[in-house]
Amino acid sequence: MEEEKLIRGCIRQDPTCQKELFLAYSRRMMSVCLRYARNRSDAEDILQDGFVRLFQHIHQYKFKGSFEGWMRRIFVNASLKKYQAKKWQNEQTPLDAVPDAGSDPDIVQRLSEEEIMRLVSELPDGYRIVFNMYVVEGYSHKEIAEHLGINEATSRTQLLKARKQLQQKLQQMMITYDS
Repeated sequence: MEEEKLIRGCIRQDPTCQKELFLAYSRRMMSVCLRYARNRSDAEDILQDGFVRLFQHIHQYKFKGSFEGWMRRIFVNASLKKYQAKKWQNEQTPLDAVPDAGSDPDIVQRLSEEEIMRLVSELPDGYRIVFNMYVVEGYSHKEIAEHLGINEATSRTQLLKARKQLQQKLQQMMITYDS
């Protein structure tokens, strides 16, 4: 079914259109949820919450711009809401406690998407969420700060710490691959 007809059907709360929309987008939105969630179970909860929110607010879509981009924002917000509900705290590791590891760009090319996602998922919640919002979703530090109730400097620091930890993990993987 054409995307616009599908959306209009969902606005009318047509269960067939809702099911079709879910089937069309659930895998892509699950990958968004997995980037923010600590584990698959949390990601499934976020996915469900995201689709509930989507169907509640689909009438607000103005048919301007990418529907998938509009939908992705709903799922990112559902992910953030889950972690805000848990009152996650920004990690307080001082910058000098995170080793500065050089990285070999070739190591990233040797990793599968699943390995990269696993490395990102192992980051502490605050680092992982800011990293995903900035690097993957393209939010600015100002937008991240507004969404998370932190200041822009904290967002920048969390991103820096996330990158340093990922570099360290990549360095460790490079040693493993080379042995």
